Amino acid sequence: MNFTLRQLSYFKSLCQHRNFGRAAEACHVSQPALSVQIRTLEEIMGAPLVERRSRDVIQTPLGRQVLAQAEVLLDAAQVLDKVARDRGAGRRTLSLGLIPTLAPYLLPGTLSKLRSQDLQLNVQIREARTERLLSELQMGALDAVILALPTSTPGLVELPLFEDRFLLAGSASRLRALRQDGSNLRPEDLKSEQLMLLEDGHCLTDQALEVCGMMASSPSINMGAGSMATLSRLVAAGFGLTLMPELAVKSECEAANGLDVQRFPEPQPARQIGLVRRHTTTGDGWFEQLAETVKSVGQEIVIESRN
Repeated sequence: MNFTLRQLSYFKSLCQHRNFGRAAEACHVSQPALSVQIRTLEEIMGAPLVERRSRDVIQTPLGRQVLAQAEVLLDAAQVLDKVARDRGAGRRTLSLGLIPTLAPYLLPGTLSKLRSQDLQLNVQIREARTERLLSELQMGALDAVILALPTSTPGLVELPLFEDRFLLAGSASRLRALRQDGSNLRPEDLKSEQLMLLEDGHCLTDQALEVCGMMASSPSINMGAGSMATLSRLVAAGFGLTLMPELAVKSECEAANGLDVQRFPEPQPARQIGLVRRHTTTGDGWFEQLAETVKSVGQEIVIESRN
């Protein structure tokens, strides 16, 4: 196909204004010039794109199809144009993905530090589950992803950042009863009917089940919460126990009235948080700089939790 963005732009204007004269005026060209480009586009497509009437035009079925795709291409072209202009002006764009059990806790500090380091940096955030983020990373929609390692995905570079330990969380009365029992409770000592976890599909749920030595099919496990905020409020109200990462402890304990936590004995269960990029991605040290920033923010949060 030899159509041009100019032809698509003229055609889009014609569909919007439904008149060759008004469309040409909007495109700042003469009416004959616009008409020639529309005719050429129709020849390329092999059929008329509009029905020409005395005072206006209407789209043919083919015209509607072409318009839909033309709008996608023109929007993409605008994005590319902005990328080029930003690059020329020294501005950079970073598309960063995070899993939901990290984003609320890491993002505020990370974005603040990134902005202080580079005022020209435009950070675009994508929050989604691990599988979705890795897919978008591999397709090129994301530059890097912050998640729990390992990903076991070929073609990716994984950089460990910090350890995020799991604590036992529940209502103050529930945990007080456990402490009075005098047992040195370990994750594998928990009963399935005591556990509340995020809905199936969250990597945190898989990690919690693994450290507890359970399977998703274990009886009576409640896996219905859609977020850490919901889960925290449920267990704070006495509806079971959960494993909470250190990153979330301060925020969730402040937000959920009655929520309490306690540590497991050594060795404490934990997840490894890391930064991931495609193996083919090259750059001027942005990945390492981003890693140091996220690492410092994460370590600051977990150290505060441990103190």
